[in-house]
Amino acid sequence: MIQIKEFFDKNTWTLTYVVWDDLTKDAIVIDPVMDYDPASSKTNEESANAVIQFIHSQQLKLHYILETHAHADHLSGSQIIKRKFPDAMIAIGEKITKVQEVFKDIFDLPEDFKTDGSQFDRLLKDGEEFAAGSITIKTLFTPGHTPACASYYIGGSVFVGDALFMPDYGTGRCDFPAGSAAELYHSVHARLYELPEDTKVYTGHDYMPNGRPLKFMTTIADEKENNIQLKATTSLDEFVRFRTERDRTLATPKLLLPSVQVNIDAGHLPKPTRNGKRYLKIPIQGG
Repeated sequence: MIQIKEFFDKNTWTLTYVVWDDLTKDAIVIDPVMDYDPASSKTNEESANAVIQFIHSQQLKLHYILETHAHADHLSGSQIIKRKFPDAMIAIGEKITKVQEVFKDIFDLPEDFKTDGSQFDRLLKDGEEFAAGSITIKTLFTPGHTPACASYYIGGSVFVGDALFMPDYGTGRCDFPAGSAAELYHSVHARLYELPEDTKVYTGHDYMPNGRPLKFMTTIADEKENNIQLKATTSLDEFVRFRTERDRTLATPKLLLPSVQVNIDAGHLPKPTRNGKRYLKIPIQGG
């Protein structure tokens, strides 16, 4: 029987999931977090260690660390977890190469920074089914928030990253480089909303609108009927117009610049320089 345990990082409003088979103890982790304080530029491993401790406590066999996309709001904790479980493979949708190409130019990354996705252990294709021991996972590409977003369908549940949030919050933004509101519309309508209505939807974030308690699981039927931004009856033009206007009002995520540099490199921090320190690049906008 498939079991799911959530971990919520309040600093970035991020949900990390451990999914496992209670009988065989085979397991995967989805979207782990590395804690990072932008003011001091300090990292710590508290969030990732909570996941690691849980895996040990349940005596799980970790096969995969899955990323739904190259996140713009938190640094990935995938390498922290892989250090403890070196046989676990870090996997992401194969369109990550498009994101790497875009941000290699934006950050003027070194010439030897590869844009072929080889920093990850495995690149997944759209519709690809693969096994984590006794767990079968199906990859569904759901671009729009970024061009490389993927959702993972596992035993009647789908982990959607930033494609959909809880119905009272809506969908992910689409104004990052190479994002597309039209693509997100088609990802939701043609991919996610075509899943069985009783499919459980696990979101990548929850922002607890109006002060309500944390929620992270709903159903396809609930999303189709009640999502405040993208119902089953919402037209493409309506959604694109709304999403475009809405995104113009949103502030830049405070961890965008450090997050993307780390996350397109499979959660690796930059290599130490001659003085032994690691540096992130921050491009200056304007004059």
